[in-house]
Amino acid sequence: MPGATKKRAQDNRQASTGYAYPQDNYDQRYVGRYDGPSDRPGSSSGPPRPGSSRGGPPSNVPHPGPPSNAPGASVRSGSRPRSAAGPPSTSGTPLRDPARDPPVSSQPKLPSRVDWGGSLYSYFSSDKQAEKQLMKRPGFGRDGKAIQLRLNSHAISHAPNAKYYQYAVQIDKGDSKRGLIKFIWASKELASKIPGGIQEWIYDGNTLAWSKQNLPNEFHAMIDLDKERGRDPSTVSDEKRDTHRVFIKKSATVDLNNIHAYLNGQADFGPGVIDAINFLDHVIREYPSKQHINIKKSYFSRTSGQRELVGGGVEAMRGIYQSIRAAEGKRMVVNVDVSHVCFWNVANFPMIINQLSGHMDLDTLQWCWRERASTKTNNKFTTMKRLKKNDFFVNHRNRSERESRTIWKVQDILNQSAKEYKFNLRVPGKPKEVGKEVNLVQYYQEKYNLYLQWPDLPVVQTTKKRVVYPMEVCNMLPGQRYPYKLNDQQTSKMIKFAVQPPEHRLQAIQAGTQMLGWDSDPVLQHYALRINSEPIITKARVLNPPTLQFNKSTFAPGTKGRWDLRNKKFLVPNEAPLNAWGIAVLTEPSSAQRSGTPSAPQVNAFVQSFIQAYQGHGGIVGNKNPLIQAPIGDPAKCAELLFYAVGNKHNARPQLLIFILPNTSAENYLRIKKSCDCRYGSFTQCVQGAQVIKNNPQYHSNVLMKVNAKLGGTTARVATPSPSGHFTRPTMIIGADVSHGAPGIHAPSYAAMTVSMDKYAARYAAGVQTNGFRVEMISKRNLRDMLIPLFRHWTANVSGGRFPQHVYYFRDGVSEGQFLNVLKYEVADIKEIFDEMMTDKSQEIKFTVVVAEKRHHIRFFPGKNGDENQNALPGTLVDHDVTSAFDNDIYLCAHKALKGTARPTHYTMLMDEANVPVDVFQKMLYEHSYQYMRSTTPVSLFPAVYYAHLASNRARSHEDIPESERRIRDAGDPSGSGSGKPTEEAPPLLPMIPRDGLPWGMWYI
Repeated sequence: MPGATKKRAQDNRQASTGYAYPQDNYDQRYVGRYDGPSDRPGSSSGPPRPGSSRGGPPSNVPHPGPPSNAPGASVRSGSRPRSAAGPPSTSGTPLRDPARDPPVSSQPKLPSRVDWGGSLYSYFSSDKQAEKQLMKRPGFGRDGKAIQLRLNSHAISHAPNAKYYQYAVQIDKGDSKRGLIKFIWASKELASKIPGGIQEWIYDGNTLAWSKQNLPNEFHAMIDLDKERGRDPSTVSDEKRDTHRVFIKKSATVDLNNIHAYLNGQADFGPGVIDAINFLDHVIREYPSKQHINIKKSYFSRTSGQRELVGGGVEAMRGIYQSIRAAEGKRMVVNVDVSHVCFWNVANFPMIINQLSGHMDLDTLQWCWRERASTKTNNKFTTMKRLKKNDFFVNHRNRSERESRTIWKVQDILNQSAKEYKFNLRVPGKPKEVGKEVNLVQYYQEKYNLYLQWPDLPVVQTTKKRVVYPMEVCNMLPGQRYPYKLNDQQTSKMIKFAVQPPEHRLQAIQAGTQMLGWDSDPVLQHYALRINSEPIITKARVLNPPTLQFNKSTFAPGTKGRWDLRNKKFLVPNEAPLNAWGIAVLTEPSSAQRSGTPSAPQVNAFVQSFIQAYQGHGGIVGNKNPLIQAPIGDPAKCAELLFYAVGNKHNARPQLLIFILPNTSAENYLRIKKSCDCRYGSFTQCVQGAQVIKNNPQYHSNVLMKVNAKLGGTTARVATPSPSGHFTRPTMIIGADVSHGAPGIHAPSYAAMTVSMDKYAARYAAGVQTNGFRVEMISKRNLRDMLIPLFRHWTANVSGGRFPQHVYYFRDGVSEGQFLNVLKYEVADIKEIFDEMMTDKSQEIKFTVVVAEKRHHIRFFPGKNGDENQNALPGTLVDHDVTSAFDNDIYLCAHKALKGTARPTHYTMLMDEANVPVDVFQKMLYEHSYQYMRSTTPVSLFPAVYYAHLASNRARSHEDIPESERRIRDAGDPSGSGSGKPTEEAPPLLPMIPRDGLPWGMWYI
């Protein structure tokens, strides 16, 4: 690395990242590291010609040039693709110059970095009936104890009455690279040509800009970047002149009073409000986005932020999240929270490869690469491809100044080493066609007197044609997001780094707001915008905790949020005595003596303690000497042998098969579940061998809650005065969720639906099916295939043949922009399915539709009004100050956080045809969290969607795909490419065997 330069650009970058960057002759924060075309005749900084005495490699080996696109583009985006059934795109077409093309009207769009209420997305809906269905808040609840707590949100205390001007910007044809666009916008020539200068303008880097200046006419300019770089125009031919056309036209007048009028009900939501909030959003994030690493709504600093290495060439970094929202209380607020993102570690590529490969010695890695036989099947080589699309710089001795400051992007990791990659090098004084063939090792020895240390490592191909580098001279540029799924070890370290108790999290938020620097932000000061430095104190309520009903006993946990099962019997035991059951011990090949595999006496002791514990909880065990199968290594064979052995012994289908696993391997678990769910139709329970050895009574109780539920029992329910629980009429609860594969994995999406199967809504049956690739809206065919069997079972076994009069539909995992689609597609399809099944067409089923969200950044800090850790008490509910300005939403913290800071669940009611009273609905949300079948604490999410989430994850085991193919697929696409077209059909899952009530039981729990 060269020494620190005195230029402001170098100082700024080094100060913000703590890393010594290569020299630049421009401020890369603004121009996206663009350095212009390099093939200029006569340019002193152009590429060396073969035989030239100037520094740098020849034209067909690495030489300075422009990166293919700006850093921080798609490679740093971790957002999942928009569903095919999502809301229509609102982005307008690129602006055209009216002097050359007819004017094109642009449609306003909602800024993606603003948290909007779902009703605002209806502005773009072509279906005005759907717009009317999104309900408004009918009122506020009153039940519970009133408290005050601090929120991680700040009110915008002052917004000026002045008017500002929004401009449409087009540079060239509107399709230039982002780095080039930023470089042009920051150029001195453009600043000198715009009346009044461009210093105080705000530019989104794409098509919009804002300013106090009112340009009366359209602005046209030709920007000469050759002149900007100080190049002599006479040395550049007209064909290769680096000139660009800039067109600016006023598109709107921004009046912040439109926001005030809208929040006070004096104006409808429309383009004026959108433009004002969009402007407000850009004003707030303009300055921090230039000072820090910006990932969506979060900002990170390598100097002020905390960092932690998590392994595999990855580091976790703590930053600050910032987003504005229109909130209840007729005001705009800024939500701030800590944010954690994984970045590539700042190191040279060989060191990162060493970490990616599990710390394989580089000499050994070179030897494996030379062998080349295992490269296609060895994951250590496929993970090496993860370097693709990352930016890097070159660092080696005797490099040219231009090489030192050029930023490159990895296009591929070639299947050639530096020894094997050869090219034709021009000989000085000889024609171009005459040259000598050299490899990269020889070239670096001759050109730079550099002997490569790892010449057998693969070569890095850049996005510039025929430009390659030996891996050991490449260094990862700081601030690049790691977009891949973390492995188990990385996830564990990430969780430990991210989990913070409320006191520490609040301190981190306060440090983050200081990093944002609202009081000293020159952009906020210029536009006279002020954000209150003190967080919002809101009036919250703690709902009354329920009493739990067990078999012949009750228990009131109060606000402790915990209870145990000692001396308590399950509310409903297993439906039939447990007779036909058995246990199998699974071992890894040649690992029978490992600590995770219990001995025969240890298994016998566990079984007897298990039986004793089940009987103590009210379970009915008819056979106290179950079959215990000898250890075996293959999970599919193990399941087959146990199923037939138990069946033959009892001359009946097995009721329960227990498998003792040697470790937490997902592969063993999935293969066992696939065999028993889809081939044999038996309930299964997997336990860890280490826990069998410990034989802890608490572990028995935890496992037995799941076993009892699978066998038809119920752990407990909320005690209610009415025998029908919370419901005064036949009521069905449906939960739905769709899970997606990790980025870069071509795995299908899995849709799951759960339906309550008793009058208390304690037990739920589930259906699962593939739902295309990255498709969030559940298809009509899947709704029909999953719901019809569950609906028929509900009417036959729960309501005595009657149809439900009221249906709650709880949906998980959808964003605010998809709320309309939930009503327009899923709810409409469910209603159509029910109408087809109902014999009495005069009966009307009333729907209440609720979306549950956990992916948000609102946190409660109750202080002394919380628990011993200053976390919110179970039942803490907020419906003021940070809730939506108009939507019917609440934040409910139903659970007790054992670690870290509690994250409340955000519930938004989209439709309520039954007119459920506010307090009744909120009470039901809270109390049902105590009925989660496998827990001795209230859970954070309503059980219907919690179970749907479990079922959608369990659906992976029902894929009709060999495990060998699954392993290859789940390793991920090293290039980080997408996971299939959104409309692509996914193969259906294997059907479950409909024996002994398996599809109607809680097989997924």
